[in-house]
Formats: sequence, C-alpha cells, structure tokens
Amino acid sequence: MNDAAAPPAGRWRTLLLALAPLALSACASLAPDAGVAPVEEAARQQLKAELQAARTPQDHDRIAARVAELLRPPLSADAAVQVALLNNRGLQASLQSLGIAEAELVQASRLPNPRFTLGRLQRGDEREIERSVGFDLGSLVTLPMRRSVQLQRQQGVQRSVTLEMLRLAADTRKAYYTALAAEQTLAYRRDAQSAAEAGAELARRMQKAGNWSALDQAREEGFLAETRLGVLRAELQRTSTRERLARLLGVDDAQALVLPERLPELPAQAEARVGVEQQALQTRLDLQAARAQLEASASSLGLSKVTRLVDGFELALKLNSATAAPRQTGAEISFEIPLFDWGDARVAHAEARYLQDAHRAAQIAVEARSEVREAYQTYRAAHEVARHYRDELLPLARRVSQEQLLRYNGMFIGVFELLADARTQIGVVNASLEALRDFWLAQADLDMALVGRPGTTTLGAAAADADSPRAAAH
Repeated sequence: MNDAAAPPAGRWRTLLLALAPLALSACASLAPDAGVAPVEEAARQQLKAELQAARTPQDHDRIAARVAELLRPPLSADAAVQVALLNNRGLQASLQSLGIAEAELVQASRLPNPRFTLGRLQRGDEREIERSVGFDLGSLVTLPMRRSVQLQRQQGVQRSVTLEMLRLAADTRKAYYTALAAEQTLAYRRDAQSAAEAGAELARRMQKAGNWSALDQAREEGFLAETRLGVLRAELQRTSTRERLARLLGVDDAQALVLPERLPELPAQAEARVGVEQQALQTRLDLQAARAQLEASASSLGLSKVTRLVDGFELALKLNSATAAPRQTGAEISFEIPLFDWGDARVAHAEARYLQDAHRAAQIAVEARSEVREAYQTYRAAHEVARHYRDELLPLARRVSQEQLLRYNGMFIGVFELLADARTQIGVVNASLEALRDFWLAQADLDMALVGRPGTTTLGAAAADADSPRAAAH
C-alpha cells in the first residue's frame, strides 16, 4: 500500500483537527431550558424547593396559582422561601441572564457566516463582473478556544445566579423570623399597655382618695406613657418587617400576609458542625465562581498569545468575468502584517487580568474561612444566649412574680409593688424574644456563609465580546 492510496496517520490527525471546529459549530444549538437546569437542581438539593423561570404567559399563570396556594394558610418559613423563589421578580430577571449566557455560548460555538462580494465595473463597451466568497480562517482556528472561554463564563454565571437564589432564600428566612418576632413583641407590648392602663387608673383613684401621693401617681402615668410609646414603636416595627418580607416575596399587600403568632421554639441543642472551614472551601459558590473566572482568564491569555501576531486571516474564492474574455477563477488570502502592533499590549492586558483574578480568588478564600468561622461562633453564641433566657432568666422572673403575688395576697406588699415587678418582667420577656429571634437569624447567616455571598466576582466583565477572535484576544 503506497502513500497515495493511504495518507499517513499524521495527515488524518491534521484533517480531524481541522474539521473539529466545523463539528463544534454544527452541534451548537440553544438549550430548551435556556441554561436554568443547574440552578433548578441546586434549589431542589439545597432548599428542597421548586424554581421556575417565567418566560410565557402560561408560566406566569402557573406561578400565580402556586403562590396563591402557598399564601392561603399561615405562612411557614419554608413556604415563604418557596414563594420568594417563584414570585421575586429580581430573581426572575437574574434567571434571564442564564439565557443570555447560553446564547453567548452558542454564538461563540458557531462560525461566522461567509462574506459574498459582488462588483460590476464598466469601461466603454467593456463590462467586468467580480464575484468573491470570503471566509474568516482565524475564526475557524480559534473557535474551540473561544467556545471553551465562553463555556467557563457560562458556568460562572450559573454559579452566580445560584448564589443569588440562595441569598434570596436566606434573606427571606431572616425577614420571616424578624416579622414573627415583631408580631409577638407587639402582642406582648399591648398586654403590657393594658396592665399599665389598669395601674394608672387605680393610681388616679387612690390619689384622689388621698391614699396615694401625687409623685407615685405621676410615676404610674409615666410608666403608662412609656408602654404606649413601646406599642407605637412595635407597630412601626411590625409594619416595616412585614413590608420587607412582602418585597422579598413579591407580594403587593403586606398586611394580607397570614403569619403565625409565635416564633418557633428554640432547639434543645445547637448543631455541632465539624470542619466548617473545609466545607466552605468546597461548597462556597462565590469561590467556585472566582475559580471559574480565573480559568476563563487563563484561557483568554492563551488565546491572546495565539493571535498576537496574526489577528485577522481570511480566505476568499473569486470568480470574475469580463466582456469578450474568459472567466477568471482563483483564491485570495489576506492577513494583517504586524508592523506597528505586535500584540504585546493585548498579551499584557490578558496577563494583568489573569493575575487580578488570581489575587481575587485568593482573597475570597481568605474571606470565606473567616466568614464561616464568625457565622458558626455567632450561631452557637446566639443559641447559648437564647437558652440562657429560656432556662434561667424567664423561670427566675416567673418565680419572682409568683413570690410577689404571694406576698401581696398576704398583705405584705401593696398593689404598686406588684405592678413594679410586672415592669421588670416586661424587659426580660422582650429581651428573650430578641434572643430567640437572633438565634434564627444566626442560623440563616450560617447556612448562607457555607454557600457564599453574591457580588464577589465580576463574571463576564471580559466576556461581552467573546464572539470574535479580535475581541477574545483583547
């Protein structure tokens, strides 16, 4: 078997490498889910919730029906998260960025269309027609690299949107628990105001009868004014927390939300999480996004080095005809001559961006370890504080109250000493509610610290023009 009958294996490999970009371009098509599937999977795994992008009127109708169903009973924390994932328009807007990244990936995977040129020249009775078809060979050579860069950037966008979704879930949980605490605080403040009104009325009657001094009666009136002020502040807090929760849920009427009357009970023990720092380095999505950006910058650096000398390389096939003359056929190759621009500035730009992303990724890793340590210690301390109120301070306050009631029944103290003790209990109960609320907020912060925080990477900052060799090289 001679060489003419069977090309050597090296020639086959060269031919396959030359045809590989054509295969990539032929396979490039838009995904039916517009790139949302990875984010939907993250919602199912980490939040046990459903995520749906609203792109059609039918999608909006299904989401509206599901949201109405979730809002009908008293809202739970998990239901609030589910409503936010479906109904928050900010998240829906971010989901559309996945479709943008998907379209950019497909665009980067396709070859540019050939260029057809038609010219007509006339000189006296002589007429000449020029026809040419041009094709950008530079795009063919760099297509695999451009596609790899855009694929890495698409994965970075998916991580960023996933992180934003998880942040929305954490913020919704915190807003939910804050709203419950405000509801419970307002109810207790109103009970305290009723007790203060009864005490003030009794003080007025006894002072009028001459059994109580004007000073003591003024003190009771002052206590009543303080409790009324506390109710006003609690009502304002209730309104603001409900409005924040409504904004996260995408609900128009905050006052129509049906919430439970009390916060969930404190768990018996705080979760013991071993190796939270190592877990954060493995699961933090912002760190993964920074690494993806670093890989994309490395690929862009390689592409810049490839195209630093020959940035534009085109092939054109020509077919010319003229009056009373045979047709002309041939090919034309054009490329830039690196006479003034040797591409060193583009390479330096890509190197600086790569180093910038490397330092940024290292900084995010440092911050991730610190943030998760802080969040875990805050979580355990918040549980300890709330447990201290539940198991020690509140029982002691109730015990003191019972003893004071016995002393009052035995006529050892008067009614105003009993009322003074009630004032002390108000402060203890309010502090215990705040401690319980802070625990649930700390738990949400810890869960978020293990997956990251948004806004730490600028994904796609250099990805906007990855559809051409020149832009990718820049």
